[in-house]
Amino acid sequence: MGEKQNQPFQLLFNASLKVDFQGSRVTSDGGLILVRELDERLGLEKLIEEHWSDSRQGLNKQFTLADLLRQSVYSRLAGYEDLNDAERLAADPTFRLISSQRSWDRGAALTSTLHWFETELLTKEENLIGLMALNRETLGQVEPLDSSSRVVLDMDSSESPVHDEQEGSADNGHFESVCYHPLFLFNHYGDCLAAKLRPGNVHSAEDWDELLLPEIERQQAEGKEVAFRADPAFAKPEIYEALEERGVMYAIRIPANDSLEWDIAELLTRPVGRPSHKPVVRYKGFLYQAASWKTARRVVAKVEFHVGELFPRVGFIVTNLSLPSRAVVRFYNKRGTAEQWIKEGKQAIHWTRLSCHRFRANEARLQLSLLAYNLGNLWRRLVLPKRIDAWSLTSLQQRLVKTGGRLIKHAAITGCCWRRVTSRGGCLEACCTGSRRCPCRTASESGETAKERTAVMQGGKCQRRGRLGLAKQTQQLSRTAKTSCDATQRGHGDLSLNRWSSRCTFLREAKVEIANSP
Repeated sequence: MGEKQNQPFQLLFNASLKVDFQGSRVTSDGGLILVRELDERLGLEKLIEEHWSDSRQGLNKQFTLADLLRQSVYSRLAGYEDLNDAERLAADPTFRLISSQRSWDRGAALTSTLHWFETELLTKEENLIGLMALNRETLGQVEPLDSSSRVVLDMDSSESPVHDEQEGSADNGHFESVCYHPLFLFNHYGDCLAAKLRPGNVHSAEDWDELLLPEIERQQAEGKEVAFRADPAFAKPEIYEALEERGVMYAIRIPANDSLEWDIAELLTRPVGRPSHKPVVRYKGFLYQAASWKTARRVVAKVEFHVGELFPRVGFIVTNLSLPSRAVVRFYNKRGTAEQWIKEGKQAIHWTRLSCHRFRANEARLQLSLLAYNLGNLWRRLVLPKRIDAWSLTSLQQRLVKTGGRLIKHAAITGCCWRRVTSRGGCLEACCTGSRRCPCRTASESGETAKERTAVMQGGKCQRRGRLGLAKQTQQLSRTAKTSCDATQRGHGDLSLNRWSSRCTFLREAKVEIANSP
């Protein structure tokens, strides 16, 4: 990938400025290099080989399935909604370096190739099933790191608006729009364990068993206790019975009715005296059996009196937990985080951007977005330091993924140089997994000027060479095949994410060269 031999031109309003176009050497998505390292440690390429088979022959096999999948997934993680940007990203240094080595100089796949991959190859039944399994197995790679004995599952549905007569779209009275109605299943870490695209006019709990029951069996096979939370859309007797048969604890909100309110009539009386500015909250637990239930179940009621409101706020939760009523309500309220994760997927990954006409193609696009979301969430909760692991995926995109960089090629190494960037409220991550650290420091740290200080790595030792010019520095780096980051090529045999996390260094001004042996 070269540049046209155009000379930089000088600006009239400021003679000291020159403009040069070097698009194939400059990237705005340098942070994806770090996600690519996580991808490598999770063994994503091996999982692709296990779940997919490539039937292409000859020249049709120009790009491997792993390269095409990474380009589709990473473009979504970087915030590119569809394939309109694929032609520009094909020349981007980051998207060339995250692919296999033969794509470094040739470039990544163009729009037509990715369109075939997403709408033709992945829409085959066996490949779509393999993509769903690939997403779940990727999350399974980090489950041995979780020492907890319990997992909490949250299920919720969402709206995916459509803008034309797309296959399977229908008017939804609840959302008051023509849409798809996907269903999502999360764990308490925010990982999306499964998702299913459904027509727009189905009930919110439709096909709940296809997603929930296999996951319960998987978690119980690993010896974990399972708990489940859901909103009133999932208040169905068949769900209660299925969970009770499998020994699953649950807390599901149920709609209010006259019978329930009669059982808590004593709680609905407003407190006597001047209203308190702090809400007055009351709890009560009791047995209740609806007409459609085969047995009585425990129901927890919560009544809140707020200043300026004439009537109290009343909520009911059906549960088989043995906790106190207040603790049951607190446990259920954490279900709201599932709605936040769906919102993150919509805003950062754009997983509701399902613009294909065919329903099956939109199913594949949703699963690709799901994998992008999970990679971003694993990066956030396993790799990043504690002080920023609560950032939203949108913040990670803007502050870490969207990091400017310049591709530097020497005789023996290819590097992606992240220019000095200071992000709002945080800094750029310099991830060096070896025992030696990059010698990049600002001039203020060393007390020297930028011209007086140039760090040259020779055998892992940092030496300062006073007033070395750029040409001389380049010659020194060309003679040296190893840099301070070459240790990342060793020790990839195990999934040591905790060690990697402890070695992540955040610098306010960072300049990192990530070396890749040719």
